[in-house]
Amino acid sequence: MAKTKMTPTQKSQAKWGLAFVAPTMIGLLVLNFYPIFNTIYQSFFKTGDFGMGNIFVGLKNYATVLAGNNFWRALGNTFKYALIEVPFSIVFALLLAVFLNRKIAFRGGYRTIFFLPMVAAPAAVAMVWRFLYNQQFGLLNNVFHTTTAWISDPKIAWISIGVIGVWSIVGYNMILLIAGLQEIPHDYYEAAEIDGATGVKQFFRITIPLLSPTIFFILQTRIIGALQQFDLIFMVMDRSNPALPKVETVVYYFYTTAFNQNNRGLGAAIVVTMLIIIMAITVILQKSEKKWVFYN
Repeated sequence: MAKTKMTPTQKSQAKWGLAFVAPTMIGLLVLNFYPIFNTIYQSFFKTGDFGMGNIFVGLKNYATVLAGNNFWRALGNTFKYALIEVPFSIVFALLLAVFLNRKIAFRGGYRTIFFLPMVAAPAAVAMVWRFLYNQQFGLLNNVFHTTTAWISDPKIAWISIGVIGVWSIVGYNMILLIAGLQEIPHDYYEAAEIDGATGVKQFFRITIPLLSPTIFFILQTRIIGALQQFDLIFMVMDRSNPALPKVETVVYYFYTTAFNQNNRGLGAAIVVTMLIIIMAITVILQKSEKKWVFYN
């Protein structure tokens, strides 16, 4: 079959199309793909003095990561944080979405209020919550008439950090769930009412199944986000805080290893190891999708 030649107009359109796409493609290559391959490359080296003269050590960095207690402790802390943030943020967001999807007074204002933490600067969020958690003059201790060390007690610090995480992301999850609720045809609810189904049955038999694609998307993205938690720990917890070892995440451990200890090779191995774990979790989630996610 003979190939048809492009007309001058088609060539011009193709050139303009490439010109518009080029910045995005260059950005992906420079800001995404190159750092990934460079990090994997660095994970096989020991950092030389002043970042020069790196020494090839093979899989030694990975052996150090897997054999050390610090990585596994940080990984356990990361999973503990995720176990608080992910399920609670989804449940609270779902309840808020169902409530704010109805016709009520000041509905738009309520949605804005719950979404505000998502657009607030992380530094401002950390400052506010450090004030709330302050042991001497914090609002929480004044309200409950206690002297609880919310972020310096190793027994409860990880819960306190998890609460901030839930508060920060619940508005974003709520907006996505509201969008999903608005895509559910109202005919299903009318048919259920005719059959005598109560509001609770409609919620579990209609709303949840038809909302499952949105829930799955939020679940997957929030697990990935929670496993990469860093800025919240960095800004809320001081280095001298006795509870820091109980809340230190893998990414925070990478930061201290790569930048404070200047061991970029070991830090790169930590990142790659965490990347493999996240990819494995993502594959498991993708395989489980067919079992509980329903597409109408």
